[in-house]
Amino acid sequence: MYQRIEGTDWRHIWIVGDLHGCHQRLMQALRERHFDPYQDLLICVGDLIDRGPDSLHCLALLTKPWFKTVRGNHEQMAIDALRYGDMAMWQLNGGSWFSALSEAQQQQALEALHRCAELPYILELRVNGVVNVIAHADYPATEYQWEKDVDSESVLWRRDRLNQLLTGKGEKIAGADHFWFGHTPLKERFDAHNQHYIDTGAVFGGELTLVQVQ
Repeated sequence: MYQRIEGTDWRHIWIVGDLHGCHQRLMQALRERHFDPYQDLLICVGDLIDRGPDSLHCLALLTKPWFKTVRGNHEQMAIDALRYGDMAMWQLNGGSWFSALSEAQQQQALEALHRCAELPYILELRVNGVVNVIAHADYPATEYQWEKDVDSESVLWRRDRLNQLLTGKGEKIAGADHFWFGHTPLKERFDAHNQHYIDTGAVFGGELTLVQVQ
């Protein structure tokens, strides 16, 4: 469920919101930031696929040494659809791109989606003594601990904490300095206490948010 990254292995590190197939927009954003694939690292909060124009190329990022991601609920829907042979929920939520691929492209996508089944739910990134926790929707506990047993469904889907924060309620999550989430498309990045929500709806015409943490 957990994976740890040491910032000392990289020059610059960015965290990016949900991609949802917006591969070209990501490449443009990286060019604007003079991203160096030999020295820099990009971490995604999940949901590489569905709804946008190029899910296949976003899945291909999984093979890049400069790219890391946590699992999103859209990856999980795809994994479940292929595992149980029921495509309905995935297709209703933007997964129809898969059936439009050629046979060769479908094979590439299948290989990548099998890799998605090995993705962590939670990444811990240490940068100069600062602990960043990256997960898709939530860290469903009041305190973070490395390898703590938390509900994986909540990590991928839960919006209760964000809804509370948006009404001025909620509190800090103990045990880490910063928590980075996506999942819920917002008009702009939202920060409350030590929690940061960076899905700004790129696939719906919003910005693609990248945050430099090192």
